[in-house]
Amino acid sequence: MTDTKPFQALMLEESDGAVSAAVTQLTDSDLPDGDVLVRTEYSTLNYKDGMVLKGLGRLVRNYPHVPGIDLAGVVEASDSPDYASGDRVVLNGWRVGEAHWGGYAGKARVKSDWLVPLPDAISTRQAMAIGTAGYTAMLAVLALEDHGLTPANEGEVLITGAAGGVGSVAVAILVKLGYRVAASTGRAETHDYLTGLGASSIIARAELEEPPKGPLGSERWSGAIDAVGGVILANLLASLKTGAACAAVGLAASPKLETTVVPFLLRGVSLLGIDSVMCPKQRRVQAWARLAEDLPADKLEAMVSEVPLGEVAGHADAILAGQVRGRLVIRV
Repeated sequence: MTDTKPFQALMLEESDGAVSAAVTQLTDSDLPDGDVLVRTEYSTLNYKDGMVLKGLGRLVRNYPHVPGIDLAGVVEASDSPDYASGDRVVLNGWRVGEAHWGGYAGKARVKSDWLVPLPDAISTRQAMAIGTAGYTAMLAVLALEDHGLTPANEGEVLITGAAGGVGSVAVAILVKLGYRVAASTGRAETHDYLTGLGASSIIARAELEEPPKGPLGSERWSGAIDAVGGVILANLLASLKTGAACAAVGLAASPKLETTVVPFLLRGVSLLGIDSVMCPKQRRVQAWARLAEDLPADKLEAMVSEVPLGEVAGHADAILAGQVRGRLVIRV
């Protein structure tokens, strides 16, 4: 049965190439197809959300559109045998908030395959404090562990873009697991924030932008999670220890990678690409289970700023400029 009671949503409209956002009222009958109807409680503002809100990159082709690439809430109705009314769920990726209406609305109708049951230890607010950024950070940690990284490895693990959403969660997770973490940032005002998360050293972004004197730099990092890309990724690959790996999760600086095969041939380093969208469900469930175990709740709360749905669009410029610290949670 379709509920005719309205709920609020942030709706994007496009006119002559310009995108505008306004809070409006929808009902269940307005929502796109899907076999599970979720009552959304929280979403987040990610870098890709900022692009969508500003109409950049042609991520959205069909308007009107409800953005929000992730969401957490409670199942209201389900035609899937995997979910029942009252189940708490989380959704990351699958082009939700791009090709399919997303989390910036009081309800979302989605495919059951896109959802993951939320672990009991994580609330819906905490799930979006973690969000796609934190979930991606855990996927990167899992990839490094699969490659053999353990706290027993000598040296520090480097996190680039450490004050952002992916970086902040990566720092907190690795510190709790017992690693020594070097946090790189281009913003001096975030140093206290990163040391508060447990980083053992702070590396200025400008230092990583300086290339090594030769095709290889000194063996410095036992592993890395890169959320920046571009020249920083190329330079850190040349400074990884023999056999070490870098998990690359973002292209904020540039998708170009100007490097040589020397680090790969002479040091056996590995570049691990992390795709948080087309990720098998078993891996998604594993990542959320590990987040419930390995992300300290006190550190998580220190990362969070919360805003109501009506104020989301006003933060788009800030996140695109790299001025948002930690995680911005949207109260739907």
